[in-house]
Amino acid sequence: MEPTGNLQVAYCRICGKSLAPEEQHPALGTIYCAEHVPAPAPPPPADSPWITPATAPPPNPNTSGVSPGLAFILGLIPGVGAIYNAQYAKGLIHVLVFGLLLSMANSDSVGDLQFLFGMLAPAWVFYMAFEAYHTARRRELGQPVEEFSSILSQQSAGGVPVGPILLIGMGVVFLLNNLGVLRLSVIFKFWPLALIGLGVHMLYQRTQERSQSSNENVSGGIHHER
Repeated sequence: MEPTGNLQVAYCRICGKSLAPEEQHPALGTIYCAEHVPAPAPPPPADSPWITPATAPPPNPNTSGVSPGLAFILGLIPGVGAIYNAQYAKGLIHVLVFGLLLSMANSDSVGDLQFLFGMLAPAWVFYMAFEAYHTARRRELGQPVEEFSSILSQQSAGGVPVGPILLIGMGVVFLLNNLGVLRLSVIFKFWPLALIGLGVHMLYQRTQERSQSSNENVSGGIHHER
């Protein structure tokens, strides 16, 4: 380029024609005239292996800042693993349940079941640790986590909230024991009823699953015939 008065003159790379500023067409790092300016390159085909589709999901980095391994270690301390996962109400429940198991293991009111509650206390500690790991893993993968989410489903096949019902039942039992209305030693004589209830619940769930599977097979057969 060379200055001409106040105008900046350039030359076409192809034909060498001198060009005023309004006649210059920059492309590919140089100047062309209107006749020789190269056409823009066509876009690559949509199925080109070098092109990432616009609908490709972006990477999902771990932005939660949690570590499943650390959550497992902290879960060995009653309530701490749940608090690490920002589940404060569940952490309080973990502490209460652990303290209740220790109290029952050292209470004469449960009779011969003291050994059973003594074994449930360390089992509950490991459950809290695995639950903290499970929750932290879900958070690491970006999956939704609720306040009382856990490894086990808190609802039965019919949508009944099993967890809250158990807590309410345990609270009623211990309240009656404290008031002297009904002693735990009497209540725990009927502990086999819990096994019967659990078996009935599992049988009901299995029946519901088989009934649903049969209905799906029948619907699929009718659709296939049509």
